[in-house]
Amino acid sequence: MGEVWPGSRETGRDVANVTDEAGAGVAAAPPGARPGGDEARGDEPLTGPNHDDADHLDPVREPRRRVPALVGPTASGKSAAAMALAEELGLEVVSADAMQVYRGLDIGTAKPTPEERRRVTHHLVDVVDPDERFSVARFVDLAEGAIADVFSRGRVPLVVGGTGFYLRALREGVPTAPEADPERQAPLWRAVAEGRLDELIAELEAASPADAARAARNPRRVVRSVEVLRLTGRPPSAFPTTRPRFAYEVFLLDPPADELRRRIAKRARRQFEEGLVEEVRSLLERYPELPTARQSIGYKEVVAHVRGEASLEEAVVAVTVATARYAKRQRTWFRREPGVHRLPLTGEAAVPLLRARLVEMGLVGRGRGQ
Repeated sequence: MGEVWPGSRETGRDVANVTDEAGAGVAAAPPGARPGGDEARGDEPLTGPNHDDADHLDPVREPRRRVPALVGPTASGKSAAAMALAEELGLEVVSADAMQVYRGLDIGTAKPTPEERRRVTHHLVDVVDPDERFSVARFVDLAEGAIADVFSRGRVPLVVGGTGFYLRALREGVPTAPEADPERQAPLWRAVAEGRLDELIAELEAASPADAARAARNPRRVVRSVEVLRLTGRPPSAFPTTRPRFAYEVFLLDPPADELRRRIAKRARRQFEEGLVEEVRSLLERYPELPTARQSIGYKEVVAHVRGEASLEEAVVAVTVATARYAKRQRTWFRREPGVHRLPLTGEAAVPLLRARLVEMGLVGRGRGQ
């Protein structure tokens, strides 16, 4: 069971491993839909079907260096806590946010400001342009490289973010099946649209009943599994996962739901005041199709306003509602993750506890000059 810190009304919780995709990567969505679900903010698990007992590529089980990670739903105060801890303890932040990797998506992703990035080094922010693909495998490669670099310089990295499947991939490894390819999947999605899902399931079941059972008739999982099967002749479960380079001590910010809703509403208003509409207009001018922004919470709602399909107030409300729904899914995801230290607090309130625990667990020193 995960640890529940003082102040929580809970005395414990059930821990469940959640595997929601059959195979590596997210199945490319049918035409007109985003890959993997309704919201492009990172609630899609990208670990493979061997989530519980995968055979890692590297059979050696030598001790791995521990890395602190601070996670939580949108607007829980992760960034504020990370800045406070980083400045006091001399940490460097490694972002685990699926959208902050994109250049130009600043206000809508609550990206650290230039001034904040001058004060504290941030890694994996502004990595690619909005029209580039960015996979979970690339994230893990870059994140582990950044973590190793920080350690090599005698400093301590702090992984910070709300993208659950990024964190899981860091902790458990990345499936080695070929990446999803929209062109390869196109005929499979046509079959689904034509009502032939059962045919695809039968094809998968003939090769691997276990993979078919894991797919659970979910079209995304079935399409992804059959794609891998047809390309390689093997089902997704035949592919091992990579071995993580590091171990992680994960601290979850999990404030009360009513407080989180208030913070989300305030955050949405502030983003519009800071120029979210102008940011979206600028992005659309440079990238007219811009699938990344059009799929992401906080952007797709504003795109509708920019195109005259919604009033400004309707856009504000839409962003608030969509963000709250996403935050609820994040809370569910992180509460199910094993071995998480849960704090029923906002980031700002949790800083003293986090500081003390990081020191007690030997994850950091006692601070600059101490």
